[in-house]
Amino acid sequence: MGSLSNESFEQFLDSLKKAGIVISNEAELRERLAEAQRWRYAFQTLAANGKSIGISFADAGSNVEQIERAFSEFQVSEKTRAVFSASLVH
Repeated sequence: MGSLSNESFEQFLDSLKKAGIVISNEAELRERLAEAQRWRYAFQTLAANGKSIGISFADAGSNVEQIERAFSEFQVSEKTRAVFSASLVH
């Protein structure tokens, strides 16, 4: 299970990538999440507004079940899931 430690965001992003999500400007995303006290909230904000700084998420034949499992394992809120889904480039 994902823990509430700051390292969790790295495992979370790796899980999304394994599920077929492509992350643009991943280094910037990782840097911003590392600086955030609450990485889940920061992830939600960057999913909604990250395009202005080159952060985006693309569906490259993703596995919906794996994505849902990652969101559940890392205790990501329903609101964040909805924001992420709305931001996905197909």
